[in-house]
Amino acid sequence: MTGRSKILIIGGTGYIGKFIVEASAKAGHPTFVLIRGSTLSNPGPDKSKLIESFEKSGVVFIHGDLYNHESLVRAMKQVDVVISTLGYAQLGDQDKIVAAIEEAGNVKRFFPSEFGSDVDRAHAIEPAKSMFGHKAQFRRFVEAEGIPYTFVSSNFFSGVFVRTLAQLNATAPPRDKVVIFGDGNTKAVFNKEEDIATYTIKAVEDPRTLNKILYIRPPANTISHNELVSLWEKKIGKTLERSYIPEEEVLKNIQEASAPLNIRLSICHSVFLMGDQTNFEIEPSFGVEASQLYPDVKYASVDEMLDQYV
Repeated sequence: MTGRSKILIIGGTGYIGKFIVEASAKAGHPTFVLIRGSTLSNPGPDKSKLIESFEKSGVVFIHGDLYNHESLVRAMKQVDVVISTLGYAQLGDQDKIVAAIEEAGNVKRFFPSEFGSDVDRAHAIEPAKSMFGHKAQFRRFVEAEGIPYTFVSSNFFSGVFVRTLAQLNATAPPRDKVVIFGDGNTKAVFNKEEDIATYTIKAVEDPRTLNKILYIRPPANTISHNELVSLWEKKIGKTLERSYIPEEEVLKNIQEASAPLNIRLSICHSVFLMGDQTNFEIEPSFGVEASQLYPDVKYASVDEMLDQYV
């Protein structure tokens, strides 16, 4: 598959990063992952399986470190596109990636670590407000530096929110009782991680996504909390007891919770009470919608995502 953009993923062994690495290799892109020497020599049981599967699919590991400028520049010089999938703790250090991109001078597109709600159009309260604010600030920095970019707004991960029906302390969908934010009728967007990765890689060489926000907002996955619970009830043939938490109680819970629960609660407030994933139109001036751009991608519907938990 020569002629395909060479893609470097930074944070490729992380939660969403691993899906993006797999999608890139599967699409035939020469795929590179920045990895610290210490991670390769002593990956631990979880990461060793992942590293092995990457190697099998032809992924190339580049030894380097976010905090070593020379190693970053060396990595950039080998690729055309850089995708950051760094976790929350390292978001503030993405300026190091920009500095390396600028010095290397050959990167055609940069995807910063976003993969959530559109931070420019969210009405989040603290502590999510600060987190979204950092991401929005970084967007302005990338724009000001004139680096060609695509921002990916992937909305909710199914492995986090569908798997638990948005119950923040659960590890599986509840079968008796469910707690619902607000009246449960505000629409949110739920996407399978593999589909998010497929759409992201599709956008890499697409001129329509250049200097735009790529929204992953497929119609079948834009549903309310109540609808999500109803789909699950249908699957298990049982009605769940629903408790609705009014906004003032959600706000009180956010204030009383400690991290990371307070962050997750404030994100749920933004999405389920403010409607921040769906309360605006995607205007061509700033964004494009993935399922419209790539109708050939057969994305998983929420109904299909729930099947694996029955």
